[in-house]
Amino acid sequence: MQKITPCLWFDGKVKEAIDFYTSVFKNSKILEISYYGEAHPQMAGEILVAKFVLEGQELMILNGGPAFKLTEAISLSVDCKTQEEIDFYWETLIAGGGQESQCGWLKDKFGLSWQISTSELNEMLKDKDAKKANNVMSALMKMVKIDIKALRSAYEQA
Repeated sequence: MQKITPCLWFDGKVKEAIDFYTSVFKNSKILEISYYGEAHPQMAGEILVAKFVLEGQELMILNGGPAFKLTEAISLSVDCKTQEEIDFYWETLIAGGGQESQCGWLKDKFGLSWQISTSELNEMLKDKDAKKANNVMSALMKMVKIDIKALRSAYEQA
């Protein structure tokens, strides 16, 4: 068990969300689900908390109601090795009503923000050659979905 587990506040659709997330990521499983009891009659029988694992990361969803909404202030970052992997996660997570943003960010149909990126981008941005790093940042700022080939091209132009 992890010492620290991110908890995502949802307003319903918890089972649909965990089924979706665990279907997207290969190394995933639902760990436990607890339900509201009679002490909360309006929610009795509905999921209270669900714990699950995505690619080794334990997460929790609390079915807390409408008091709080998910925002971009918290996002889950997916490190992809290839363009095919970026394309898969991008298309799968945005399906069914998600929203594209910028620089590899998107919101899925539940409102959860994701960063679909590659560690190769981080390496290019850390380059000691400021011109290379700036070229990559300029290219990145024009992107919605990450394009590894375009980032490499910008990097090599310096």
